[in-house]
Formats: sequence, structure tokens, C-alpha cells
Amino acid sequence: MGVWDLLLVGLVILLGLCGVLVPAVPGSLLVWAAVLWWALKDPQPVAWWVLVSATILMLVSQAVRWALPPRRLRANRTGRRMLACAGAGSTVGFVVLPVLGAIPGFLAGVYLFERVRLGRRAEAVSALRTVMRSGGSGILAELFTCQLIAAAWLGAVLWG
Repeated sequence: MGVWDLLLVGLVILLGLCGVLVPAVPGSLLVWAAVLWWALKDPQPVAWWVLVSATILMLVSQAVRWALPPRRLRANRTGRRMLACAGAGSTVGFVVLPVLGAIPGFLAGVYLFERVRLGRRAEAVSALRTVMRSGGSGILAELFTCQLIAAAWLGAVLWG
């Protein structure tokens, strides 16, 4: 597979990661489709292992999301900016403390956004709890899964 094809696959994965944070965009499906496209264009055993692993992770992620309460975050500007901060925090956490840092990074992103918006620590913690109860945990599960798949793909491309 050529460099341009790999860049396109990487861009689709990045678009999918951003799409997880945007309501009504199938971000996880975009990430999985990009890995499928890569595996079909570059039929090596490592590509198929990444695809199989991605499929299993997606199925587990969907099962976890269906088990969580069916609540939705409010869809206003504050929700979008808060999700952007949470996504940025999760990505920074994923890079700084590989894999496991995504979860505290997500929580830190939401907390920092709410702390700046509300100004007090107690109110920010309360808002963080509310966000996580009202749909943030589902978004975190889907984002974490997509980050794992993106990291597996990147690792396979760089070292495989």
C-alpha cells in the first residue's frame, strides 16, 4: 500500500475519531471502515489481525454502550465545546500515559471545561458527575475503543 493510501486511511480514522464526539456522525463505523479498507488493500496477516481485533473491540464497545442507560447529552454549544475539551483531554491522556491515560484525560477535559465555565470546584465536580451520568460514559467507551483501534493500526503500519 502506498504512502498516499496510508495517509487517506489515517485521515478517515482521524475523521472517525472526531466523529465520535459529534452527535449523529458514525465515528466508530468510519474508524472500522478505514481499517477494513486498509486490510483489503494490504492483505498481510498483521492487517487481518488488526481488522479482526477491531471488529471484536467494536462489538464489545457496542454491547457496553447498549448496557449503559440510554441518555443523551444536551446538544447546544456548551455540549459541543465540552466534548471537544473532553476529546482533547482523552487524546492527550492516551499519548502521555499510553492506553490507560485516555479515561482520566477525558474526565480531566470535562472537569477543566466545567471549572472554567462555572468557576468553583464543587460545582465543576457536580457537573462532571452529571455529564458522565447523562451520556458521557457512552461517549467515553466509544472514543476509547476508537483510540485503541487507531493505535493498533498505527502500530501495525509503523512496525509491521
